[in-house]
Amino acid sequence: MRPDSPAHLWDAREAATQISIFIQGKTLDDYRQDALLRSAVERQFITVGEALNRLERADPEVAARVPDLRQIVGFRNILVHGYAEVQNHRVWNTATTRPEGLIETLDRLLASAAYPQGAEE
Repeated sequence: MRPDSPAHLWDAREAATQISIFIQGKTLDDYRQDALLRSAVERQFITVGEALNRLERADPEVAARVPDLRQIVGFRNILVHGYAEVQNHRVWNTATTRPEGLIETLDRLLASAAYPQGAEE
């Protein structure tokens, strides 16, 4: 793993965790009616996508171990550049179905960075 990779993984993990925290106990209707919540969730998705985009540029081998990385980065690009096309139900669906699996993957990758193969614990 390259030296900057753990930082990118950590940034993505923290942002994905924040998404989960922000939506806890909320509904799609809550999301639609709360501009602050929408902004916060979208901002964290942007951070996830940017961190994984940087990871891919810096360490393609590690990035290849993140499922759906290209789709995640593409989603970030829509939020940043195609803001007029953002659909609340799509963001909500992604927020309620994707972060947990991504967090698990990022945790595994971060653990392997702390204890690289062949290293003694």
